[in-house]
Amino acid sequence: MANSGEVVTFAAYEAAANRFAHLLRDTGLRYKDHIAIFMENNPRMLEAEGGAERTGVYYTCINSYLSPEEVAYIINDSEAQVMLTSAAKSEVAVQLPALCPAVRRWLMVDSAGAPPHPFEAYQDAVAGHPSLPIEDEQLGTAMLYSSGTTGRPKGILRPLPHHHPGENLPIFDGIRIMWRYRAGMTYLSPAPLYHSAPQTSVALALRTGAPSVIMEHFDPAQFLDLVGRYQVTHSQMVPTMFSRLLKLPDDVRGAADVSSLETIIHAAAPCPIPVKEQIIAWWGPIVVEYYGATEGNGFTYCLSEDWLSHRGTVGKAIVGEVLILDEEGQPCPTGMPGTVWFKGATNFEYFNDPAKTAESRSADGGTSTVGDVGYLDDDGYLYLTDRKSYMIISGGVNIYPQETENLLITHPKVMDAAVIGVPDEDLGEVVKAIVQPAPGVDAGPELERELIAFCREHLAHFKCPRSVDFEDELPRLPTGKLYKRLLRDRYWAAHESRIL
Repeated sequence: MANSGEVVTFAAYEAAANRFAHLLRDTGLRYKDHIAIFMENNPRMLEAEGGAERTGVYYTCINSYLSPEEVAYIINDSEAQVMLTSAAKSEVAVQLPALCPAVRRWLMVDSAGAPPHPFEAYQDAVAGHPSLPIEDEQLGTAMLYSSGTTGRPKGILRPLPHHHPGENLPIFDGIRIMWRYRAGMTYLSPAPLYHSAPQTSVALALRTGAPSVIMEHFDPAQFLDLVGRYQVTHSQMVPTMFSRLLKLPDDVRGAADVSSLETIIHAAAPCPIPVKEQIIAWWGPIVVEYYGATEGNGFTYCLSEDWLSHRGTVGKAIVGEVLILDEEGQPCPTGMPGTVWFKGATNFEYFNDPAKTAESRSADGGTSTVGDVGYLDDDGYLYLTDRKSYMIISGGVNIYPQETENLLITHPKVMDAAVIGVPDEDLGEVVKAIVQPAPGVDAGPELERELIAFCREHLAHFKCPRSVDFEDELPRLPTGKLYKRLLRDRYWAAHESRIL
């Protein structure tokens, strides 16, 4: 651990994972049952994931910045029977048992003394269990959540065959090759482990037998220090991290030892062309980019050399075939933007939501989309020109504004509300609300502060607007649908695309 300095050996990790596997079995969990994990970057989180992967259990890692209501929704929707959290998250965690009556067991790590009822101290709960494997080991895997345009998150369920934990799901074997993992590597994780890409990165590093250095929080100067200190070879980052590294003082960057780096993977949001150019110039052609959703319905892939000859691309398809289709489902000509579909790689479903699963697929079920917009060039390289119709990507984090809009409209001083992403040099885009005040309500800084505070009372802060603009009336179609593009275009008019 980068800050605490705690070291967990592979032997200790194996023993801890096995103890947690025994706890799950003794609690009655079997093949395809579910647990949930809600905590900051913490070694116990990885040990619990390891235990779930030995018992045929699906584990759901929950964003550690969500509000109690948001966390409870995911716990209940995932049908989690065991919930693991930490003392650092106790302010939210203690509110969850009343909201989640189906959970059978509540565990809390790092509690000083007895944790609040009904939580058990994790260390005490696992202490009496054997450190050897359970007798009926089965492969388990993550079931992470990806929000939809309605704002409600959806569980992404992958088929779970009856495999031994020493095996892996085929998709992850492909990802290991794509990310160029190898024996003898050292992985540095700078991102929250509840997120899909960091969670997968560290899990695969553990399966590769590679030491992993886990940052509790990203700090650009500390990142460079850790690379040199541990001779890091691999890391996965988002473009915002690149930007903040490039803004460090010249003497800090010049003193950094990055000679050990051999593969930097990035995704989550397209990288601004000047930023990626500067990172490649600094670190060399070691940056590997991929594009794909948590759903794993397809992937594109791009080495630095490919990107330098096709600046701005997110690569060529390596899992599934990329199709660019217009609104009638017909192929778009080369260079013309349309919805990005993948053909031949649709092995996921949304947990307990067949309607949402059907919405993501073509009529014959053979192709799927998550709604991004882009085009192909003559060489078959994909370029993204827009985002999912309303989604905001801020610092690599997906934010769906409908949830915030639905909240704002409940405020007594709000007649109508729209939430959009607006340009930001550091984060790519940030959340802005555009509000039509109720009759007789004065718009201005005081109302802006009140509405932002109102949002922060009920939602995770990253979903809340950083600023509020006011309009006499918001543009809506005769059907009542908000014509959000008219609003967004005002803020993005000086940009060639909605990707900075």
